[in-house]
Amino acid sequence: MNASHLRVYYGPQEETANVAVAEHQRETVTVPLMEVMPLLADAVQSQRTWLRDFADDEVTISMDLYEVILAYQHYRRPSA
Repeated sequence: MNASHLRVYYGPQEETANVAVAEHQRETVTVPLMEVMPLLADAVQSQRTWLRDFADDEVTISMDLYEVILAYQHYRRPSA
């Protein structure tokens, strides 16, 4: 009797990669800053508790905006 060699088929590798990319794209959205800024400012001012759920989330901003924020943070400090 000949021994059978069985293997587990996991499907095509390319298809799996495409599904992972599609899932990642679904998790992100690109919107103008002016669309979310007033809402976030209101939520901070109103001390909405749901903001804590996102406190560790990362956001991607342009280098120009980051530099302006750093400068604003520096000049906003009260004088000693």
